[in-house]
Amino acid sequence: MTQRYERKLVLDPNQWWEHLSMAQKFAANSLFQYGYQLQFIRQTEHGKLAVLMCDDNIITLNEEGDVDNAPNITLRT
Repeated sequence: MTQRYERKLVLDPNQWWEHLSMAQKFAANSLFQYGYQLQFIRQTEHGKLAVLMCDDNIITLNEEGDVDNAPNITLRT
């Protein structure tokens, strides 16, 4: 089931960084070396979900820093 969320904050990637958990920061840091960039964070019923992109590839990180390289997420165009 794909969920849709309304954007509440419009921040640049450096500002989003401050909202990550420590585990998400460690996981994101390792993905940066592969070209991924932090796009935004969604607040879900399970906590904060960080969304990173590299070209058309999307990866999400939950608050524990677990990586999902095939998330069921729809982005607005």
